[in-house]
Amino acid sequence: MNIVPIPNAATLPVRAVPFLPWPIAERAFVIAEIGINHNGDLALAKRLIDAAHAAGCDAVKFQKRTIDLVYTAETLDQPRQSPWGDTQRAQKEGLEFSEADYDEIDRYCATLGIDWFASAWDMPSQTFLSKYKLKYNKIASAMITCRALVEAVAKERKLTFLSTGMASLEEIDAAVAIFRQYDCPFILMHTVSTYPTPDADLNLLTLETLRRRYDIAVGYSGHETAIEPSVMAALLGAVAIERHITLDRGMYGSDQSASLEPAELTQLVRQLTALHEMLGDGQKRTTDGEAAVARKLRYWPKSDAIV
Repeated sequence: MNIVPIPNAATLPVRAVPFLPWPIAERAFVIAEIGINHNGDLALAKRLIDAAHAAGCDAVKFQKRTIDLVYTAETLDQPRQSPWGDTQRAQKEGLEFSEADYDEIDRYCATLGIDWFASAWDMPSQTFLSKYKLKYNKIASAMITCRALVEAVAKERKLTFLSTGMASLEEIDAAVAIFRQYDCPFILMHTVSTYPTPDADLNLLTLETLRRRYDIAVGYSGHETAIEPSVMAALLGAVAIERHITLDRGMYGSDQSASLEPAELTQLVRQLTALHEMLGDGQKRTTDGEAAVARKLRYWPKSDAIV
């Protein structure tokens, strides 16, 4: 029997498989994290949305920041060479989309029939995102200890993907308490916030730790370059999988190296889709194909068979 509930069809299109002691989705909800890998280029963002849609992802996700709130003036004045100039401010501002850009993203995703949402890194950004009729919210790992933002998101009572990278169990306790206080549905996303993440640091069994501690459905937000850990996470009960995507890991950007390219994303979705079929129902049976092989290979008469 499953030991924790799984989101119902009204919140997330996954169903439980009751054979195992943890919930297994028939297919995990797949989020393609575009983040800032669009490099401030709306045309590139659309190509990434196209890639996610073609791969069969359920949603794409962006990041929204108010630069002067998230970064100090001292940080923004520091030198940094980028396609947009020679300061940190130029680089950070170059990666932010305008309201008109988001309006077009909203329109474009609606045309394709794929959901989009974004992680806000400050209160004005969350307020900005609320103008769109988004189904989901996201708390980035960096923001899980920001009470004001966590409360604002929880009050919206949308299904929220809550990443846990860099957070202690006590910090996760506090965030979970806020979401439960406002009766907001959420999925805890096991996350390791290094880019890319070494295999030795993935610690996928943390999925079970989070599930048992909070009696809640869990997901996985990975920053490694391979697809296998995401499939393993789904096998361990992750009902949602979030992965950064890029057209080319060699492109400019701090998150590109920890992202999947389109062919890899397609392969991941295919494997996640096939996982439930490969697991089967656990009942030992002889398939028709096996029976045919047995007739060829078992040459002795039935009278000499052990049963």
